[in-house]
Amino acid sequence: MTLDTGMENELTRAEISAMRRSYGETGLDSLAEDPFAAFSTWLTEAHENPIIVEANAMVLSTQDHKGLLSSRTVLLKDLSEDGFTFFTNYSSRKSKAMHSQPHVTLLFPWYAMERQVIINGRAEQISRSESEEYFATRPWNSQIGAWASRQSDPLESRSELEDRWKAAAQKWPEGSTVPTPPHWGGYRVFPDAIEFWQGRYSRLHDRLRYERANVNENGVTAGTNEIKWEITRLYP
Repeated sequence: MTLDTGMENELTRAEISAMRRSYGETGLDSLAEDPFAAFSTWLTEAHENPIIVEANAMVLSTQDHKGLLSSRTVLLKDLSEDGFTFFTNYSSRKSKAMHSQPHVTLLFPWYAMERQVIINGRAEQISRSESEEYFATRPWNSQIGAWASRQSDPLESRSELEDRWKAAAQKWPEGSTVPTPPHWGGYRVFPDAIEFWQGRYSRLHDRLRYERANVNENGVTAGTNEIKWEITRLYP
């Protein structure tokens, strides 16, 4: 029986359910005690893997004031012990969701390496100076695009967007200094937990989860400025 999609050469349900592959023998015996060091190693290895496109691409999941969940791909642009930083339009759907509910999830899906990393944390806007510093390093056309797009707003036609881009390009010609839009900037996700997943044979995958051990319910480090992490191995 085939799915009634109206498409030629469509897959059958049996063919879809039979989609599977065997994972490798590479195990996850241990990682660095610091999850940021462990993540940095994995990110470097993913970046050096020629099969992986945009190793810094991550799926950001948010929840809005109505409790509705939404996911989209954004790009990691900075990594430090303060957290994971990305940039976006502050008027976008994701920004509105994070304003009302700052708890988010990040997912790095490095399928070619049979790996994924899941990060649970709290998103906060970074300083204006940090956003301006990064914006100045963006290519000119990306800077113009930030001015042209009313991200997540309804768009009547493609030509409307292109007209806005042309108008911004005329205002700030290539080679000129493009100011940072007031509606554009960065967020930093401060992690409460980071989980590393490594595919293994027979679906006996490896999972190591790092959780902050000395924080209160508001995410504030308790007792010391040093963040402590508890590492737990989980069933696959």
